[in-house]
Amino acid sequence: MKSIEVAAAIIIQNKSIFATERGYGDFKGYWEFPGGKIEEGETPQEALVREMMEELNVRIKVQELVEIVNYDYPDFHLTMHCFLCKIISGDMILKEHTSARWLTKDHINEVDWLPADKDLIEKLKSRL
Repeated sequence: MKSIEVAAAIIIQNKSIFATERGYGDFKGYWEFPGGKIEEGETPQEALVREMMEELNVRIKVQELVEIVNYDYPDFHLTMHCFLCKIISGDMILKEHTSARWLTKDHINEVDWLPADKDLIEKLKSRL
């Protein structure tokens, strides 16, 4: 089975968590944390800084590692390094996503999260 390693940004502000809706691929329409694939020679943190600039036009500060999620999709194994992050500059522009929302604890389950993100969502509720 193919393996994919990604980094994801968990951005929490004003008791809300930032989520993006995929605008492409097999999981179009599902919600996720922004981020992307780790390229050869990159650390997960470096990949996340690059991906956030490419996807959302923002510079971030990568803070603590929250969790490493391992999930088996039908066609690949996903390893997702999830970091708490802070936006330090830039005006957010959606370049690859259809939509984005700030979700409070009461609204976090109103979107269709990607399967790999669902367990993490439950753990993050305590931070909101």
